[in-house]
Amino acid sequence: MPDILTDDEIDRIFHALADATRRDIVARTLGGDRSISGLAQSYLMSFAAVQKHVSVLERAGLVTKERRGREQLVRAVPETIRRANELLARYESLWRDRASAIEGILAEDMTKGHDR
Repeated sequence: MPDILTDDEIDRIFHALADATRRDIVARTLGGDRSISGLAQSYLMSFAAVQKHVSVLERAGLVTKERRGREQLVRAVPETIRRANELLARYESLWRDRASAIEGILAEDMTKGHDR
């Protein structure tokens, strides 16, 4: 898996994480494999609705599904979460650099204003 996310991957990841239920599913599956039926018991929605949420997460690479007997087990993919976190850290760094540059310009302007 390359470290650089494509625009399509970024869109799928953040679309998937935009929903509170899907974020909760990811959090629950970070602790270990969970069956879809077990997950469905945690929410006030149908089994089919939970399956749809899991499918969105799977397309985003945030979880994987594995069939074991009659159950489908869902497992989080920490690597995808790490890559999304690294992307956010790069954005944070960019904005912090920009804010520092603006602070420097303002400080310079204030110094010039006092010299007059």
